[in-house]
Amino acid sequence: MVAVCYNNLWKLLIDRNMNKTELKESSGVSFNVMARMGKNETVSFESIEKICIALQCNIGDIMEFTDDSKSVKQKFFSTIELFAGAGGLALGIEEAGFDTIGLIEFDKAASDTLKCNRPNWRVINDDIANISCLDLEEYFNIKKGELDLLSGGAPCQAFSYAGKRLGLEDARGTLFYHYAKFLEQLQPKMFLFENVRGLLTHDKGRTYKTITDIFESEGYTIQKQVLNAWDYGVAQKRERLITIGIRNDLVQKIKFDFPAPHKYKPVLRDILLDCPQSEGSQYSDHKRKIFELVPPGGYWRDIPEDIAKEYMKSCWYMEGGRTGILRRLSLDEPSLTVLTSPSQKQTDRCHPLEPRPFTIRENARCQSFPDDWQFCGSVGQQYKQVGNAVPVNLAYEIAVKIREALESL
Repeated sequence: MVAVCYNNLWKLLIDRNMNKTELKESSGVSFNVMARMGKNETVSFESIEKICIALQCNIGDIMEFTDDSKSVKQKFFSTIELFAGAGGLALGIEEAGFDTIGLIEFDKAASDTLKCNRPNWRVINDDIANISCLDLEEYFNIKKGELDLLSGGAPCQAFSYAGKRLGLEDARGTLFYHYAKFLEQLQPKMFLFENVRGLLTHDKGRTYKTITDIFESEGYTIQKQVLNAWDYGVAQKRERLITIGIRNDLVQKIKFDFPAPHKYKPVLRDILLDCPQSEGSQYSDHKRKIFELVPPGGYWRDIPEDIAKEYMKSCWYMEGGRTGILRRLSLDEPSLTVLTSPSQKQTDRCHPLEPRPFTIRENARCQSFPDDWQFCGSVGQQYKQVGNAVPVNLAYEIAVKIREALESL
């Protein structure tokens, strides 16, 4: 099998002291083309030609073809995902060379999104409590210990502590319990558990301590790190706690390293200017007129005090910087964390060029979803799906390192 590689292009950019954004703008290629090239995927000859013209070079100066038929990287590893949402994590894992044999998602609209984009995926739209109690080896047609990766992130919930620690039973009544039941039954070689950074300090750290104790009691060695999506080709500041587990019998055979941060950190200019149109919310006329006064990169302190005070009402007298109120983003900064609702008063994210919230597709760009990934359900449901997702590029970078670890077996 012939594979394409663009390492020559990235070296050329370094030699010319040029970044990817400058190349994108000078050549006229799209964000999607640059994203595909970043993952060594094929792009159209027209795009290659535009880049060659912009750089005044030959095709061989920016790309090369390799015979990948003997490479172990062509091997696909199996994965099951829990709490799959709209598929950000699953898509990144798939792009890293994993074969998704099952995904569980309770929300109907999110499940429809998964089915729409990947008809070949086995999407199970059900309460995970109805699945974790089954014989999972039979249900997924895979023997205990064969699954390569279990992935997903259960919502953060407090545990009830009563007396001595009971291991897995401490988690009963939480969604994490069902993640742990999958680990217990299937004993995958590795797992990826993602969550908000706040899980580390939730309930004074006891919640995460209980979770890791359960992981270890199920026979896994744990590695954890907080990763910021902005460091991994995502034009958004978004921190996630990533916990990786390696089954104890494999610890001496495989080594996992978290991905190294990229040198270039994208900003909104990289992703917004050629974004396709899509549905989105609008501000009221009153709020839109106020946002017209806020400069890109500014917030409530950058408009006349009387107007800010009238808009903020009781928030005016609150302590703290309140920097999220009337916040307008700039093209030269990353997005703040994409949220599930586009226009909450204390967490505004106004578009840099127009007095309106980001559209669904613009938020999806901030989450590094490809433009052909369609979201199902109402406008509100689509915003929620995008806001809850793991950025695709972040998921990909982590999954590549997991695949590299598994390839050593």
